[in-house]
Amino acid sequence: MNKISDLFFRTSLQRMFTQSLLIATLASGCSFSSHFGLSSKAYAQTPAVNNAEITSYAQAVLAMEPIRQQAFEEIKQIINGGEVPAIVCNQPDSIDALPGKAKNIARDYCTESEKIVSKSGLPPERFNQITVEIQTNSDLKRQVYNTLLRLQKSPDAP
Repeated sequence: MNKISDLFFRTSLQRMFTQSLLIATLASGCSFSSHFGLSSKAYAQTPAVNNAEITSYAQAVLAMEPIRQQAFEEIKQIINGGEVPAIVCNQPDSIDALPGKAKNIARDYCTESEKIVSKSGLPPERFNQITVEIQTNSDLKRQVYNTLLRLQKSPDAP
């Protein structure tokens, strides 16, 4: 029979893990251009982001995160654990600057990311606008964070 303290400890660990994963996921979604980016353009004005877009955005970020982590780790191994340079998917020079096999890994990641964003129902430009907006709009950042939490608790939730 499980002790109450064991159940509490396990629940606490799960909560801490989920929160850590969410923070990492949101941070990666908000800072793609620091390692893997779809765009680094700044947009003069981003129209209001509605709930459906927030959900689509969060679903895309969650789907991309394991692929991004794997690509990042593979590239890091290729460059012997050194600093992974900024890689922006729509800036070929950032990919071409990588050594050998790392270029292919980055290109594969970018291709897969584009597919994921397309499947999300958001045009890539809109996904990028939201990414840029999250960096300066704390309310939007909170909404996306809460949506990520909801989606991770119930992956089938809309």
